[in-house]
Amino acid sequence: MRIVIDGRMYKESGIGRYIRNLITNLQSLDKYNEYYILQLKADYDTLVYHNNFKKVLTDFKWYGVKEQIELPGILNNLKADIVHFPHFNVPIFYKGKFVVTIHDLIHQHFQMKRATTLDPIAYRFKQFGYKKVFINSVVNSKKILVPSEYVKQTLIREWKVDERKIAVTPEAVDDKLFTTHFTRKMKKFGIERPYIFYVGNAHPHKNIEGLIKSFLALKEKNKDLQLVLSGHNNYFWQKIKSENNFEGIIYTGEVTDEELVSLYKNAKVFVMPSYEEGFGIPILEAMVCSCPVVSSDAGSLKEVGGNAAVYFDPKDQGNMVDKIDMVLNSEKIQKALIEKGKKRVKLFSWEKFAKQTLEVYQKCVLQ
Repeated sequence: MRIVIDGRMYKESGIGRYIRNLITNLQSLDKYNEYYILQLKADYDTLVYHNNFKKVLTDFKWYGVKEQIELPGILNNLKADIVHFPHFNVPIFYKGKFVVTIHDLIHQHFQMKRATTLDPIAYRFKQFGYKKVFINSVVNSKKILVPSEYVKQTLIREWKVDERKIAVTPEAVDDKLFTTHFTRKMKKFGIERPYIFYVGNAHPHKNIEGLIKSFLALKEKNKDLQLVLSGHNNYFWQKIKSENNFEGIIYTGEVTDEELVSLYKNAKVFVMPSYEEGFGIPILEAMVCSCPVVSSDAGSLKEVGGNAAVYFDPKDQGNMVDKIDMVLNSEKIQKALIEKGKKRVKLFSWEKFAKQTLEVYQKCVLQ
């Protein structure tokens, strides 16, 4: 097979992690099929692939006019048997066989107008374009890959997709990175234990405001408690920081891998407060690092955490406070969650994910 993977988002955070782990594991698994990876120039110049994996310079970003006009020609010239788009940004004019990954439907459920610099008319036009591209990817794909049963059921319910068209390929965690014994990197941020930890973006569905309110309630009983919030310092984080500059809250901004591991390993508890998630990799990262997990019960999070986390209703502030407090003040519960987490995380594997994805390619080409 001649397989094309759109790798232009290689350096992005969420989807980039997906692409990086897919390509890395496919290189180990598949020495037979030919792979062509679309890359932006910066990645084209620096990345090295071997044998049956080749780079294809595709130096324009996603959601633009060039993607719609020029990308179909590039794909046709490659004579691809199957193209994998790891996001729903599929060119409308491409008529070859393709599979698409839909990670979640959060952007459809939570409007983010306050982050845009566009005027209202331009914003509506942009949203119309997104919807048209999304519909094309759902209707014309040979297969839709999703990270969880939750996303699958949402597509069936909201978009009337035939369940036979959807393949659940759960994501995983880079256990080699997160089991490395890094030295502590706490002094840089002014962190003193004990602290609650969260890492990720601060989009509205993440419910960071709810986590901050819970922390302030918990701090009334535990004056030394801190809340450490990590994530790329974009519009949403800046807004939350400006409105919630309370004592005991530490905003680290984006952190290195080494710093992230240290933050997980030294936290009293990791909290995932989201209103919705398509998967929830930070839950697995915390478990690998022996950090007790307290999580929202929304979206796919219970599907990921299983019996290795304590759950709360993200819409019930008192429930969130009670569950975090319960874990913070019980060494017995902490130890039980850590042990269950070590077992739980072994159920998820990037190698298994890549095998499942390769099987989807093979089935689609034979259709």
